[in-house]
Amino acid sequence: KGSNLQSSTSSSSCCPASRARSSARAGMAAAEAHESVERGIELLVEGLNRLGAKDADGAKTVTFGAVFKDEILEQQLETLVGSLKAAKKRGILDFKGQMLLQGAHDSVVITLAKDKVTD
Repeated sequence: KGSNLQSSTSSSSCCPASRARSSARAGMAAAEAHESVERGIELLVEGLNRLGAKDADGAKTVTFGAVFKDEILEQQLETLVGSLKAAKKRGILDFKGQMLLQGAHDSVVITLAKDKVTD
């Protein structure tokens, strides 16, 4: 019995440190994911500024098809759809619907908010 008690005690003293390491790794992963999303949005805004045309209100507009087919964005963005959804959620851009898919939504207009237009 004594060895079982000692074994469970040493096992439980190991767990808090293990949980701390696991929590630290999860925190680092979350921070990296957040940084990746933010970088994706930055690249998308740069691309929309480059590809878009100013409308009467001073915002930039471009179709999803033009964005999807852009070779520069294709090479830079890990996930165009994810970046679009994140940017829409933050009010950086707008488009009709929840998600855009190639082919079906090529003519959907994406509007970049005026305060994000660089030229």
